[in-house]
Amino acid sequence: MKIGKLPEPVLIRSVLKKVHHRREEILIGPAVGQDCAALCVNADEALVMSADPITGTTKDIGSLSVYITTNDLAAAGAEPLGIMLTVMLPPDIEETELKAMMEDVERTCAALNVEVLGGHTEITDVVKQPLISVTGVAKMKRDRLITLKGIEADQDLVVTKWIGLEATTIIAKEKDQELAARFSPKLIKTAKEFDQYLSVIPESKIAMEHGVSAMHDITEGGIFGALWEMASGAGLGVEIDLKKVPIRQETVEVCEFFNVNPYLIMSSGSMLIAAKDGNGLVAKLTAAGIHAAVIGRTNNSNDRIIRNGEEIRYLDKPQTDELYKVV
Repeated sequence: MKIGKLPEPVLIRSVLKKVHHRREEILIGPAVGQDCAALCVNADEALVMSADPITGTTKDIGSLSVYITTNDLAAAGAEPLGIMLTVMLPPDIEETELKAMMEDVERTCAALNVEVLGGHTEITDVVKQPLISVTGVAKMKRDRLITLKGIEADQDLVVTKWIGLEATTIIAKEKDQELAARFSPKLIKTAKEFDQYLSVIPESKIAMEHGVSAMHDITEGGIFGALWEMASGAGLGVEIDLKKVPIRQETVEVCEFFNVNPYLIMSSGSMLIAAKDGNGLVAKLTAAGIHAAVIGRTNNSNDRIIRNGEEIRYLDKPQTDELYKVV
């Protein structure tokens, strides 16, 4: 099989259909597009959990591992509390590298007010580069739990910040020498600094206060993958205007240089939100200094339509993330 997320039919056939619900305490279990699980703690509170590995890069792997998992928790509307790390290291790694990795983890945790709860570290020849798998834990009120099933037809679809932030900063750091052959040091520096935007916790808090139906962190597969997963999980159609999807010029330039599609590339730091009043949400996010835009709406059909001026095409099933073609 190809590198990246499992194709949706394989995920359904060989994973989701092989596991079954049997505990009343489990409020949300595995499903297409569902990045978090939730379990009952008491009458009015739930624990929310998510798990993610970092495999696309070794640069800033510590901070990325924290952002990816806490973003999933924030997309569920929950308050991240802590993370557990499984760290798998190749035999040729130096202790200084491990120390730097963990300092990066702790620095990011401190900025997000979460803690490392524990985990496991191991040297193994099964991996050829450091691999971190993170399990995140969060809490929230049970009556505020949101899932993709809560999305209705004729709701706005909002994208926060800009797509491609994660991939742009990774590529700029991994391939800075190649980029330097064409682009100015200023552009490359700006692209590297996109890592400052990778947490979606701020917009999650605003969205929950505003009232939204669901949120989805735009990760592997990019905005097109996120739209497909949201539509699949909700059982609805979507129609978007490609020209309204927010994207930074630095991302356009970097993606064009490596001949990759920015709409199919890792985009942590950007959130896809379904809301009845998308324009009102955009206004609140903008007032808080967070760029956002309404890019389309949901509908009662099974169609997933992308409009680009006069051109109309249909969204394909998620493809292998474009980042893997570069790093």
